Amino acid sequence: MAAKSIKTIIKKLDERYGELECFLTHKDAFQLICAVCLSAQCTDERVNMVTPGLFRKYPNAKKLANAKLKDVEAIVKSTGFYKNKAKNLIKLAQQLEAEHEGEVPDDIEKLTKLAGVGRKTANVVLGDWFKKPAGVVVDTHVKRITNLLGLTENEDPVKIEQDLNALVPKKHWRIFSLWLIAHGRETCIARRAQCSKCMLAKQCNHYLKTVS
Repeated sequence: MAAKSIKTIIKKLDERYGELECFLTHKDAFQLICAVCLSAQCTDERVNMVTPGLFRKYPNAKKLANAKLKDVEAIVKSTGFYKNKAKNLIKLAQQLEAEHEGEVPDDIEKLTKLAGVGRKTANVVLGDWFKKPAGVVVDTHVKRITNLLGLTENEDPVKIEQDLNALVPKKHWRIFSLWLIAHGRETCIARRAQCSKCMLAKQCNHYLKTVS
């Protein structure tokens, strides 16, 4: 069913949401990679409240690489898990300075070697900044909704990404996750999904099981 319904799902999502930009405010690749690292277990809205202060004080990798840990912790505290996030941000900046001349690389292997950077973060940076998506970004919205739709039966984000990469045409890899995030916030809301109003109800395995 997944292979048959993916074209319809893409068509409906495109008609509803159209072209979307990354929900995290940023001006360059350095700001984006830092923002995505901070977004783990945190809302984009909260991250967007924190990053202006972070980037005013540390506008580039060189500045952040020389930051005091306690100062970064104080700035990012409200994003949760702040001690680990602050430590990773400084280490990431140090790696950028030491290994990449202060610039964010546009390579999936190099990105995922940076502190605090997994495939999700790397895919966001590659897709949204460099326009070179290496795969579909799998966050909590994407994981939940693709399972409900029946596009994957996996729980592991890497395996979900592999399933989606095989189903979703490469030209839609970047935007597909943004569509699902928007849909997850608007209609397919965790714990209170509005299935009766959902434009994807007829393509959704979960909904079809509940009405059968």
